[in-house]
Amino acid sequence: MIAARHKEREYFATSPEYSHLSSKMGSEYLAKLLSKHLESVIRVKIPSITSLINKAIEELESEMDHLGRPIGVDAGAQLYTILELCRAFEKIFKEHLDGGRPGGDRIYGVFDNQLPTALKKLPFDRHLSLQNVRKVVSEADGYQPHLIAPEQGYRRLIEGALNYFRGPAEASVDAVHLVLKELVRKSIGETQELNRFPTLQSDLAASCYQSLERFREDGKKTAIRLVDMEASYLTVEFFRNLPQEVEKGSNTAVPTVDRYTEGHFRRIASNVSSYIGMVSETLRLSVPKAAVHCQVREAKRSLLSLFYSQVGRKEAKQLALLLDEDPALMERRVQCAKRLELYKSARDEIDAVSWAR
Repeated sequence: MIAARHKEREYFATSPEYSHLSSKMGSEYLAKLLSKHLESVIRVKIPSITSLINKAIEELESEMDHLGRPIGVDAGAQLYTILELCRAFEKIFKEHLDGGRPGGDRIYGVFDNQLPTALKKLPFDRHLSLQNVRKVVSEADGYQPHLIAPEQGYRRLIEGALNYFRGPAEASVDAVHLVLKELVRKSIGETQELNRFPTLQSDLAASCYQSLERFREDGKKTAIRLVDMEASYLTVEFFRNLPQEVEKGSNTAVPTVDRYTEGHFRRIASNVSSYIGMVSETLRLSVPKAAVHCQVREAKRSLLSLFYSQVGRKEAKQLALLLDEDPALMERRVQCAKRLELYKSARDEIDAVSWAR
């Protein structure tokens, strides 16, 4: 090829017919013309080419963000990756509880609807029926109205009624527990970074559920303790004021009450019912506080404490198992990285040529 072009140049330079046009003849001259034309066309197209390359780079970077960055091979990098993923999950979970995302409001539904409804459905009418009141009072060990504290009949009726509050208190704690479990499951699904690691998702969920079980046990103990506190100490002032309430509006002395008449038992049932209503209102406000303090508050503060302690004891191989990925996903990431590198290199070269000119 070099020899042919050399002969071509020699021919046009020595030929009488073309010697005066030798500088504008031959394949070399034609190549220069075509090169200049191509260069002008490319120069016009450079902005659109650059725009196309930048768009491809943005798409590849977006896909790389979706696929996730490559994971380090050493244990420190793997542990750091796991902790970062846990922080992303915890952020979403707290947003559900604090109102940034939907779902946490269901906890208020437990306290505003479920608990009051359960309290209203308690069978106090049967417990305070005339027949049961007569039976309990008659079987009580003595009847001593001179005592400041409620007599034995009152105490037995009240303690028996207060036992009914255990069910709604435990049910409220269980309902909050179910809401928190659902929020954990939902938050894991909404944490895009976790989608790459099914094993980590499974272990994280299991650890969170284990922590929530512990919070539920604490919540139940506290709620039942509140009920037992009401049964252990009866509000004396309430019963001290009952005679004044009975005599209110009467200017005459109240005759001696026959303790075995139907009206007497009805008045006992009414007094106990009023006291139970007061306790019910107290528990309606205090049981939610116990659930929030022992469950919701602890879930926000230390939901992942158990998981962190478990991860901290794992070896490098165990950490790698938590961060296992789909091989197809890993191959896709490698291909995207290669294409991204090529596009960035092309963009840099075009920019260098553009600035040079």
